[in-house]
Parts: sequence; structure tokens; C-alpha cells
Amino acid sequence: MKRTLIISLLAVAFLAACNSKKRTEPDDTPTSGVIAIAVDESLAPIVQEEIAVFESIYKEAGIVPRFSGETETINRLLHDSTWLAVTTRPLTQEETAYMNRKKLFPKAVKVATDAIALIINRTNRDSLIGMPVLKEILTGRIRNWNELSPRNPAMPIEVVFDNPNSSTVRYAIDSICGGEKLSGHLQAEQSNRAVLDYVSKTPGALGIIGVNWVSNPVDSTSMSFIDNIRVMAVSRYREATPANSFKPYQAYIALDDYPMTRPVYLLLSEPRTGLASGFTSFVASDRGQRIILKSGLLPVTQPLRIVNIK
Repeated sequence: MKRTLIISLLAVAFLAACNSKKRTEPDDTPTSGVIAIAVDESLAPIVQEEIAVFESIYKEAGIVPRFSGETETINRLLHDSTWLAVTTRPLTQEETAYMNRKKLFPKAVKVATDAIALIINRTNRDSLIGMPVLKEILTGRIRNWNELSPRNPAMPIEVVFDNPNSSTVRYAIDSICGGEKLSGHLQAEQSNRAVLDYVSKTPGALGIIGVNWVSNPVDSTSMSFIDNIRVMAVSRYREATPANSFKPYQAYIALDDYPMTRPVYLLLSEPRTGLASGFTSFVASDRGQRIILKSGLLPVTQPLRIVNIK
């Protein structure tokens, strides 16, 4: 009787262990299953398009994007909330070391070049700006539109970003202002869509936004923008002229004429080859790169046919 009881207890323990193992085993493959990924909200339109095409090809795959500012996006990867993050910067040495200590060895796969667009209300006719002037606006040394040109009305420049912790704000501090502190008069609208809405309704607004939010989705040539706002042409020089100023068209990004660009990375920390790896491979593949080409961003691998832009 005692022997029978011991055997029964061992059998129950074995089955419990098997069931526990089964529950913890990953159930996704490179082309099936459901996962969440962390995405910089400034890249939402292109990531949503990539997901839509991927899921249309692989019917058993489901990818749930979690959109947020850059800081939260990176933190979701660092703290194991996801195996994949879509960002505009690679991990720092400290962040990589932290992941390595957990036996995770993240890879940064560059898939595109993005641009920062400056958008204004359609009633604002001052469509040219130089980078030195933009820096003075962001640091608070220029406050009104008539300081850019006496032809402009004497109304305040209302600079709007998406999120205080966004990659766009980081880019403004690091790449436009050279590390200088941004003015306290700037405001955040919490999302890129809110920035678009605010600028479209506010004559004095100057929005700073990822270019894939303003690219015209029905223009296969990627040579126009949505029509409820205006996109400014930007010059590297203080005195912006039509000859030295460029809008963030793909051709000008490719030729390095447009001065405000940044890379797009897929940060992959998956310890096995699952759905996160499958989606990363898709975005880097010919099909995924063609989606980026149509979106207005510059793909890494697809050749760009340069055409005359009017």
C-alpha cells in the first residue's frame, strides 16, 4: 500500500512538472503565434503598415504594437516586456551590458533612414527656415514669427512636440541644439497625431514630427505630403533661400541635402528564433524594404530612383 502511494505521488509530480514545462515553453515560431513589440510612436505609421502586410502573408501570426515615447520603448526591451523594439537609436554601452548580464545579446538591425519634418499651419507663408534659426527658436532666443521676417505677423511661435520623452525631443536637443537646454515655452501634445491636429488649427504653431506622419499615403512617388498642414523647407545655412533649402522628400534624404535625418533600428533580444526574429527578417527583406520605400522613408537595401522634384 505504501509503495503504491509513493508511485502515485511520483506520477502526479511528474505530470505537474510536464504541464508546467508545457506552459512555459514558447508557442510562437518565425511565422506564427502572437507577440507584443515596443514601438517608438513617431514611427507608428510605417510599423503598422509592415505589420499589416506581414500578417496578411502569415495568417497565423499576430503582432501587437505597443506605442510610446522612446524612453518607455527602450525600457520595455530592457525589462523583458518584449523581445523587439523599433527605435531611432541603438542601445547604449550601458544598456547592452545590462542585457548581456541577463544572458541576452541584443542585435541592432538598421532598416531605414527617417527624417524630422517641420510643419506649420496652412495660413503661414514662411515656408523656409535655416538650422541656426531653428536652434534659436528651440532654445528660446527667438519667440515670434516676425523675428524671422518683417513680412510675418507679430504672433508667437508655438513649438509643439509629440512627447517629453520622445526620440524627437532627444533629436532636437542632441542634433539641432548641440546639447543646449530647450526653452521652457515649448509644449508636448503627447502624440504625433495630436501635433498634426494642433498645427492644422493653430496659425502660429511649429510642429516637429517624424516624416512618415506627413507623407501622402496615396502618392506612390513619395513626392508630396498630406494637405491639411504645410511642410517647411530646411537649410543648413542661417539665411534660407529656395536654392539652399530642402523638404524631406526621399530623394533629398538620399542625397543628404535634407539636414535632419536619423536611422531606424529594430532592436532584437530574442534568445531563440521566434516571431520577433521572423518579423525582423521580414522588415529587412526585399518585401519589407519596398514597404519602407513607399512610405516616404529611405530604405536600407532598396535602390531609389532619383527624379526631378518641383
